Amino acid sequence: MKQNWAERLSERMHGCAESLGNLLVEGFHYLALFAIGGTVFWSAAVAFGEMVGKGHASIDDILLLFIYLELGAMVGIYFKTNHMPVRFLIYVAMTALTRLMIADIQHNHVPDDGIILVSVALLLLALAILVVRYASSRFPSPSGKLRGGEHDLISDDER
Repeated sequence: MKQNWAERLSERMHGCAESLGNLLVEGFHYLALFAIGGTVFWSAAVAFGEMVGKGHASIDDILLLFIYLELGAMVGIYFKTNHMPVRFLIYVAMTALTRLMIADIQHNHVPDDGIILVSVALLLLALAILVVRYASSRFPSPSGKLRGGEHDLISDDER
C-alpha cells in the first residue's frame, strides 16, 4: 500500500527533529565536558599557585592535587567512552576522606571518634572498590572498545 504525501512528510519531519535533538544533546554534552574539564584544570592551577606562593606543599595540598588528577581522569574517560567510571568517584571520595583525616590529626593532635568513623568509611569504600572490580572481572561487559578502537580498561560494570 502506498503512503500518502502527509505520512512521508511526517516521517521526514520526525527524522529531522530526531537528528536536530541528537545534535543539540551531543553539543551540550561536549560543552559541559569542556566546562567541567576547564574548571578542574583552573582549580588545580590555582591550588598549585597557592602552594608555590607559600613556598611549600603540605600533605593536604598534595592530596588535593590527587583529587584534581582523579577528576581530570574522570572527565577524560567520560569524553572517550560516554560512561562515568564509578571507581574514580570512589577514589575521589577515598582521597577526600584521607585528606580530612590527615588534616584532623595534624590540627587537633587528639585521636577521637571522628578518626574511627573516617577509617570505617575508608574501609567501606575500599570494599566497594573490591566489589566493583570483582563484578567487572566476573561479569565482563560485551562492549570493550573505545571510539578509537583501543581496548577499554574499564568495563561497563565499573561505570
